[in-house]
Amino acid sequence: MTASLLPYVEVNPNTQHDAVVIWLHGLGDSGNGFAPIVPQLELPTEHKVRFVFPHAPIIPVTINNGMEMRAWYDIKTLSFQDRADMEGVTRSATQVKALVQAEIDSGIPSERIILAGFSQGGVIAYYLGLRFEQKLAGILTLSTYMCDPDMQGEGWHDANKQTPMSASHGAYDEMVPIALGKSAYLKAKDAGYDINWQQYPMQHNVCMEQLQDISAWIQKVLNL
Repeated sequence: MTASLLPYVEVNPNTQHDAVVIWLHGLGDSGNGFAPIVPQLELPTEHKVRFVFPHAPIIPVTINNGMEMRAWYDIKTLSFQDRADMEGVTRSATQVKALVQAEIDSGIPSERIILAGFSQGGVIAYYLGLRFEQKLAGILTLSTYMCDPDMQGEGWHDANKQTPMSASHGAYDEMVPIALGKSAYLKAKDAGYDINWQQYPMQHNVCMEQLQDISAWIQKVLNL
């Protein structure tokens, strides 16, 4: 692991990998939070997919009384119009982009890399994925929303216009209202991106039905 890269948890297949999923956690969590789902995805036994779960930096979070925790950006207000600290968003997007580039440099084509994120991590996945200059295998966003510049479509790149994107949300999410997730999905769809939408009878979390759908989607976009 290169010192300059974000630290991460990795779950590697039994054989040499030829594809990578980089999965970003939510506020206050860590890469350890989602790593245990890999077996639950029940990918084909001989799959060659490497999973990378980065740890966000530890920073003070304003709405939590300045308490330090892992966060991809500060949340200064409860208003979703400007809740994402854009300096933090761009910093984290740059750090995650370096992880993607490290996989490319190791010999994995960008077209074999999926960028995924839950909640805060999904904000970064949208922000980076829509601006990434090389075609990715897929972009997966869970229980999340778009930061304000994304809702304006500023800086989006055409490289991933045909890249499969999947957005999903809990119908009873009290932390990130489903309307925000739906708005983000519609923004990308209306801009011509290849995105689908799923919702589940859950709150701000993931459920087994969703994991089964994610598994099927990963297998489809990576041709497993």
